[in-house]
Amino acid sequence: MTKTFFEPSIRSRPVYGELTPRAGKAHLFVADGEGAGAVCDLFAKAGAGAADLMARSHIIYMPGPFGADMTPALQALGAAQFRRCPSWGAAQSRVRKVLADAHMGLQIYLAGTETLIGLAQREAMEAGLPFEAVQTEHRGSLSRRVQCVHCKGVTENVTTDPFVCSHCGLNLFVRDHYSRRLAAFQGVCIDAEEPGNVPPAVERFK
Repeated sequence: MTKTFFEPSIRSRPVYGELTPRAGKAHLFVADGEGAGAVCDLFAKAGAGAADLMARSHIIYMPGPFGADMTPALQALGAAQFRRCPSWGAAQSRVRKVLADAHMGLQIYLAGTETLIGLAQREAMEAGLPFEAVQTEHRGSLSRRVQCVHCKGVTENVTTDPFVCSHCGLNLFVRDHYSRRLAAFQGVCIDAEEPGNVPPAVERFK
């Protein structure tokens, strides 16, 4: 799957690039779903240096939120370490361990859905890495992780706008405003002034 194109938006809305090989003592790849394609493309770009890159690489991968699974393609790369996890919840402790044990020169690459990128990027920042040091590339589903600004509950894999908060039941408009701390977009009650006046839900984040 090719890199996703995003229309210009507000400043807090995340912007993604394209994974590119960098010189480093170790390389951590965290990807989900179609993000595996971005990782494979990066190794292809490495050319003659691919073998050395693979010998220093640790790939942590999980299927996408709607079942996309490219495990065989990543396993075929022959990275020094490869771990397939069923979900981010299962992968999180391993990501934290790698970051905690890391030394100067670690390169970090994140690819896949916005949720995966945001959560993994938050872990890297909490470990002390600057935001700009982490490479990211979006591939796959546009579904969003959304926090309700009213009850503070977070709903995963939102694809429609508006949608019903899974915690408090309010009808929420999904904003492009994004919190790096929460790794989530913000949802605001759409019928606060006219209760019940809710437009039909439209699939915007498939």
